[in-house]
Amino acid sequence: MSSIQKRKLKARVADEVRFFRNWIEKPLSMGAVSPSGKALTKLMASFVDPDDNLPVIELGPGTGVVTQALIERGVAPERIVSIEYSSDFCRLLEQRFAGVKIVEGDAYALERTLAGCVSGPVSAVISSLPLLTQPPARRSALIQAAFARLAPGQPFIQFSYGLASPVTPDPSLFSTTHTGWVMKNVPPARVWVYRRTH
Repeated sequence: MSSIQKRKLKARVADEVRFFRNWIEKPLSMGAVSPSGKALTKLMASFVDPDDNLPVIELGPGTGVVTQALIERGVAPERIVSIEYSSDFCRLLEQRFAGVKIVEGDAYALERTLAGCVSGPVSAVISSLPLLTQPPARRSALIQAAFARLAPGQPFIQFSYGLASPVTPDPSLFSTTHTGWVMKNVPPARVWVYRRTH
């Protein structure tokens, strides 16, 4: 094993430990015991337009696995605004992602948290929040706040381990689609995409 491979393995193990420690302390705010895998994060990022100039709002970046997937997709770091509740994760993200705007705050209070950071419309909202740990009304309020920033047709992207949509579908307001299961992820998950219809 080369020294570069050893460093990458050491960083990955440190992330797993950090993630698990945060999960032990706040299981409902974490929702998983380890970061999402590369196959899942790449699939999530595939729904974001890398050529748009508008901001991309990331909810619950954790250790930054989706942030990294967005950058690898070609999204300029300066476009990414990541909202993270944990101050520990915020410090880690600031060290890892030069150019990305890291906002310590509550994603469920989206407008208040974005005040002074993002003033206009956004290209996409990509979420790793554990929505299924929240009451349905809170999930619906979150997606409505996101749609207030998203132009019709622009995506709200969410992964979930659950069988059903983590947000109650409302065809009069938005379309709901999902991918197949990402079996390489532990546990398997799929990506749900919601788009405002008007």
